[in-house]
Amino acid sequence: MKSTLSLPCFLLMAGSVVAQTPAVPSAEMQIKTAVLAAPTDKQAGATVYGYSDKSEFVLLRKGTNELVCLADDPAQKGLSVSCYHQDLEPFMKRGRELKQAGKKPADVLEAREQEVKAGKLKMPAQPTTLYAYSAKPENYDPATGAVKDGYLRYVVYIPYATAESTGLPLKPEAPGMPWIMDPGTHRAHIMINPPVSTTAAK
Repeated sequence: MKSTLSLPCFLLMAGSVVAQTPAVPSAEMQIKTAVLAAPTDKQAGATVYGYSDKSEFVLLRKGTNELVCLADDPAQKGLSVSCYHQDLEPFMKRGRELKQAGKKPADVLEAREQEVKAGKLKMPAQPTTLYAYSAKPENYDPATGAVKDGYLRYVVYIPYATAESTGLPLKPEAPGMPWIMDPGTHRAHIMINPPVSTTAAK
């Protein structure tokens, strides 16, 4: 009697777990939204990484230009995609590997710093750009890829640069003003956060 009654309860609980597991969009949909972070003239030729139907991180499309784009993580709410210069791939890939290994954010930063200093991890010799595009959950429909009030910001990696070597401030003093973050380290980069429009802020 107890077993008979517990079976429907188990099935109900299992169904609830399945319902809460976010579906992985098709490769085409992932590519469509991933390249939103890239300049228009770079979107068609960008390499794109995303997720398989088993939520494995995989190559979705081999590109023909210098940009690498990362699709949105379906396990996270809202939209968050990025594109960056291919010379940043070793740095980005190593970060993903360390995160996958269970390293905390601070440990990831420290590990890459040590690997760069030891010559095991190579950073680009020239400034390289990353584009990040995001939208709040209520402004993004994973089923259709429709996005409204998306926000695009820019990061230019320039390893070991400082405020003195670039003339940039350590914090923005006006909306959209470039500034340098993590100066003097391998991950030193110029931050450019455009002002958020009144419409997007609502």
